Amino acid sequence: MSTTAAEPESEAPEKRRRLKLPSFSTQIVISLILGVVLGWIALTIGPAGVDEEGEDIANGLTETLSVIGSSFVTLLRTIVPPLVITAIIASIANLRKVTNAARLAGQTLLWFAITALVSVSFGIALGLILQPGARSGVDASQVREPGRTGSWTDFLTGLIPGNFLGLEASENGASFNVLQLVVIGIVVGIAALKTGKSAEPFLEFNKSALAVVQKVLWWVIRLAPIGTIGLLGRAVATYGWDALAPLGTYAVAIYIGLALVLFLLYPVVLRANGLNPLRFFRGAWPAIQLAFVSRSSIGTLPVTERVVTRNLGVPREYASFAVPFGATTKMDGCAAIYPALSAIFVAQFFGLELSLWHYLLIVFVSVVGSAATAGVTGATVMLTLTLSTLGLPLEGVGLLLAIDPILDMGRTAVNVAGQAMVPTVVAKREGILDQEQYDSANGEDLFRDDEPAEREAANEQRGPARRPEPATA
Repeated sequence: MSTTAAEPESEAPEKRRRLKLPSFSTQIVISLILGVVLGWIALTIGPAGVDEEGEDIANGLTETLSVIGSSFVTLLRTIVPPLVITAIIASIANLRKVTNAARLAGQTLLWFAITALVSVSFGIALGLILQPGARSGVDASQVREPGRTGSWTDFLTGLIPGNFLGLEASENGASFNVLQLVVIGIVVGIAALKTGKSAEPFLEFNKSALAVVQKVLWWVIRLAPIGTIGLLGRAVATYGWDALAPLGTYAVAIYIGLALVLFLLYPVVLRANGLNPLRFFRGAWPAIQLAFVSRSSIGTLPVTERVVTRNLGVPREYASFAVPFGATTKMDGCAAIYPALSAIFVAQFFGLELSLWHYLLIVFVSVVGSAATAGVTGATVMLTLTLSTLGLPLEGVGLLLAIDPILDMGRTAVNVAGQAMVPTVVAKREGILDQEQYDSANGEDLFRDDEPAEREAANEQRGPARRPEPATA
């Protein structure tokens, strides 16, 4: 009797402690507010001084926010190589149970192209209607060539790994190419399948390694509220909004285009395929908001893959390929809206007429060019590829660099939303989407304090072969 009475008393304090913590979504909202407030305070304080080259020295608060934000993104990026390689190898092993793997890949590429085509059409229409280049107050003295440019050979060179881990040397140390990681994972996964029984221990080890990596990822994601404060605070403190004045029409046009893609095109595509858009945004929002503050599709990739599988019900064996591949080639913000509007801006600024052929080239570069620059991803690289293809002066890129970080926040959010949306739509069309999981999508499920590996194992036991068959219509 005394034993049963004591049990509720021992559990009560633990429950009360849990109730004191706000939900993860609430933590993120609080972090966004704190980030803006701290960034505004740092901006008000102003620079701590001027260095020998005449550049402003960041004050202590700005420097602290920068360190917090960059450290969080670095932690996420550190997880990307082992996550991508182990997840793709595991997915290829699981694809033995799937008879339509090639069709899944083809459908993914098709929907990448369809949404990019509509997105670039929005960009061209807004450029012609709002005339951002003709209404610009930017100083022509800011004209200068960019430090990086894109070319059509980058796709082929980007496919070939420089080493087994896909690492590359850079000014800031070693970096990685996600497209090369995808290639490495696919090659190793196929080789393991061709090897047969002797590769089973390797596949089991890879499965265990993936579970460990996912556990580490879960720990890093729990730091997202702190990282959000640093990322958003640094953005406000560093860039402010003064630079927007000369390029106001251009910036407004970019964000209108991004809003049309995110809140019109994507919901229409989802609704046309029998999916509730509100449930999609509820499930994918953790990745979208992180992309907005981090300005990094690659840094957000672990979270994107997690929301796609855990919240939206896409099978892990398919998502492990589609999401990393989309992180380098599916960029409706950076590769469609942005280069289209920017090319029109540059042409209008320099007084150059664009013909119908030029607009068709913009469409072509936006649909195909993101793959061509996948090895050296970046909005500036994509823009220079567009300008060089159209024969427009590359010096025009310098006119837009002042506000690029502010625009990059919206561009990256749209990129990541598309990278989550396309696999969800393809999974639905192919009859492998867990509809019950999608309908109950909740951002909180992503961060529940439980064992993610155990839930992944439960999904795997259910198996793709037991999922609904594709619709005949």
